[in-house]
Order: sequence, then structure tokens, then C-alpha cells
Amino acid sequence: MTYVRFISITTVRPSTDDHHEELSQRIELTPWDLRTLPNDCIQKGLLFHKPTNLAIDWIEHLKTTLSQTLAIFYPLAGRLAVVENDDRTSSFFLHCNNEGVQFVHAVADAISVDDILKPLNVPDDIIYSLFLNNGVLNYQGTSKPLLALQVTELADGIFVAYTSNHSVLDGTSMWHFLNTWTEICRGCDRISQPPPDFDRGFLNGIVDFPVRIPSFLDKIPEKFVPPPLQQRILHFSKENIAKLKSKANSQMGTTKISSLQALLGHLWVSITRNRHYLKPDEEVSIGIAMSMRQRMEPAVPEKYFGSTVLNQRIASTAGELVEKGSGWAAWEINRSIDSFTSVEMRKFAEDWAKNPVIAKLVRRNGNSLFVGSSPRFNVYGNDFGWGRPLAVRSGPSNKFDGKLTVFPGAEDGSIDFEACLLPETLQSMAEDSEFMESLST
Repeated sequence: MTYVRFISITTVRPSTDDHHEELSQRIELTPWDLRTLPNDCIQKGLLFHKPTNLAIDWIEHLKTTLSQTLAIFYPLAGRLAVVENDDRTSSFFLHCNNEGVQFVHAVADAISVDDILKPLNVPDDIIYSLFLNNGVLNYQGTSKPLLALQVTELADGIFVAYTSNHSVLDGTSMWHFLNTWTEICRGCDRISQPPPDFDRGFLNGIVDFPVRIPSFLDKIPEKFVPPPLQQRILHFSKENIAKLKSKANSQMGTTKISSLQALLGHLWVSITRNRHYLKPDEEVSIGIAMSMRQRMEPAVPEKYFGSTVLNQRIASTAGELVEKGSGWAAWEINRSIDSFTSVEMRKFAEDWAKNPVIAKLVRRNGNSLFVGSSPRFNVYGNDFGWGRPLAVRSGPSNKFDGKLTVFPGAEDGSIDFEACLLPETLQSMAEDSEFMESLST
């Protein structure tokens, strides 16, 4: 079913050429950037009520302020570029050539806010139609825009969706961009967001640029078509999170388990318990996308613009995990994350630059979970002048059985997980009283 019709398609460029020297600048890609080349882009979207006094020129205002924001985040208006080396390797870099970002104004007047928020399961057919460049991989940023925005008018709402190249930036950088854009859009007298930092100097003495990587295009597997999946928003209130954290720490005789670690342990055990096809001796795992910004020494600049994510994997057997429970699972997550020090970060960067491994992430079995995004991102502060967002949703990229996308909840201190699982797993969880008691309606 077709929900969306396009009204206009525009290429938006930075509003000023003050960065004329930078606009021809070559920004090197780090090991963290390069390893994501064959993988999906980042896709997130914000849902708003449509104000009754919406200005006639509101779309033009969005494009004008986007152009002003791109003058600050000018690399986003560029493209990836590649140099073929004599030794049959390639070197990718970010070319700040001012080709612009894609901006689409669309209308879906048969869709209401309730059509998105009310169903028990996320209405994927609706949500996915609100995003651009579905299926585009990061290395295609040589010809595709590094940022594509679709602003869709609903019957009573507005949905602002972005697709951004993960080889250029991570979630921290993308929300920094959005936080800045919305402040400019509101006409704030003073922008509270500091400017981005494009310097790669924190890798001096660790990585020699440009990094040379082997050809990987012939190693990208055919697109995997997963079994039918469903998505559901699992909402945890501040009070219920505190109970889970207290329980996990009490079980393990510690105070070191964080709120998020307690939640992840709880979800890992609960989902494993309700994946009835798993045998007790089967290995299960949880992977966590971790930012290295606070872990590197010397520290990465606070507003560093780039991708800084590494994945940490914790494994067990299904039987051991369920038997030992969520406190033990949270403690294993805690210990694994704490072991990932600056030394490990430096070693990864140094080793990877010497022996690059470019491989598409493929998760085809139902034994694993993978956690992306962060509850620390300033999602609900993104007010374009229409009020706070009602909700955040993600597009079709990086979806498989076991993908958990974590966001801050709309209420202070709450946390939401967008859980992508088999329908039978979600149904079993809905019938699991122990799990359901931990959720907030």
C-alpha cells in the first residue's frame, strides 16, 4: 500500500562559503569509520503533533535553517571519495565538496499520529515509508548523499526522518547535528550546542593516514531476507528501572551495576527464556554498540564528529543464563564493559589499521541480541517550534531477529527499547507475567 506522495525534492547546501578552504578539505576516515562501509546507514525519525498555527512557509524555513546548520556541519554536505592505490588497496576519505544533502517534503494525509502510536506492534509498513534511501549501504556515499531527510505531513502530525551515513558519523554526532538544527530553527538567540570537532589528532601515533583497505565489494553477501519479524516498544519507567537496578545489585552483592546494565541483563534473560526453540546448551550472546569517546586516553574531543562505536559481545549458554538470572547477566555485562579500556581501544585501532577487516555484519540466527543507540541522546529536546517530539522510531536499516534499539523515554528517567523479534517470541513475552510486571503502560 502506498501511503506517501512526494511534494518536492531539494538539494540543500551550506548557507555560506566561509568554509571555502574546508569545502575542498579531505577528512580521513578512521578504523571505526571504515569498518562500517559495507553496512547499513543510520535511520531515525521523530514524530510531532502538527500545530494548528503552522506557518505557511514552514518547509522553506526548515530548508533555510538546515542550510545554516550545514554551514557548521559542512562535511555532511560532502561525499565519500576513494583512491585506488598501487598495491591493490583502496583509501576512502570524506570529501567536503559541498554537493549537498537531500531534503524531501512529503504528504501522507491518510496516516494519523494514532496510526503510529496506538498499535501494539510498530506498524512497519507505515514507518518504513517515511524514510529515504532504504537499503543504501555506507560505501555508496561516494554517490549518495551522506544525509537524506524526509519531512512528511500526516493528517494531524509531522514525521521528520533522517538517513545518515554511518561511515561519516555515529549516533552521538547525528543527535548533536539535530540538536543544533532545532535550536537554529527555533531562532534561539544563543546556540547552546558547541561546534563539532573534525580533528583526528587523537589518533596521532596510533594510526597512519590514509588507511589502506583491501577490496570488499565482492565479499558483501546477498541481502539476507529474515523471517517475518515484529517490533514492539518496551517502556520502562524510572521507578521500575530503579527496582531492576536494586535487584541486580543486591543479587550480586555490589553497587556497580548501572541502570542500563540492569535493564540489558533483564531483557537478555527474558528474551532467552521466551525463545522456546533454544536448547539449554546452545550459546546465546548479547552485543552492545559502545562509544569509545569517554574511554580513549588522550580523550576524544567531546563533540568529535565521526563514528566512534565498537561492539562488545558477551556470551553464555541459554541454560546457564536463565538459571543464574538477570543479576548475573547484568554483572557479566558490567565486567565486560569495564574491561574495555583505553589500552584495548588503542590496540584495536592500531591492529585494524595494519590488518583491516571489512565485513558486513550478518546476524542470521535467533540466538543473539544486539543493542544499538543510547538512552543518553537528547531526543526529546528536538523542538522545531512545534513542541517536543511525541516519539522516536527507527527505519528498516539493521533490522533482524534480536535487534534492540534503546532510546530515552518521553518521561524523565524512563527508557524505551524498540525490540525486533519473531512474533512467537513477542507473544510468549506478553504471556510472561514476570517480564510484563517490569514494563510500564
